[in-house]
Amino acid sequence: MRWTMAVVAKWMCDRDNSMFDSKKDADAYDKMLELAEQFTELLQRQIPEVDEVKAEEFGIFLAKNKEAIISACKGKTEALAELHEGGDSNVHSLAAEG
Repeated sequence: MRWTMAVVAKWMCDRDNSMFDSKKDADAYDKMLELAEQFTELLQRQIPEVDEVKAEEFGIFLAKNKEAIISACKGKTEALAELHEGGDSNVHSLAAEG
């Protein structure tokens, strides 16, 4: 009797070793993390006393929402309000934590 085994291809993100089912998704995630890193560094240069973890969280938030940021820069400022209204499960009001 012969046994066969399926091979499932996975792609790994270069930056944090996350695994993806497609190369396209892995590349897109890697690019998002690269943009987040640049946003983080920009924030830290402009506000040197900013907490490193908070700067990274904000960099990732900006990178994940780059389309809304681009729209706002093109004059559609309501795109930023939609981000706030839509919320992000990782973003919580400081008042809610107390």
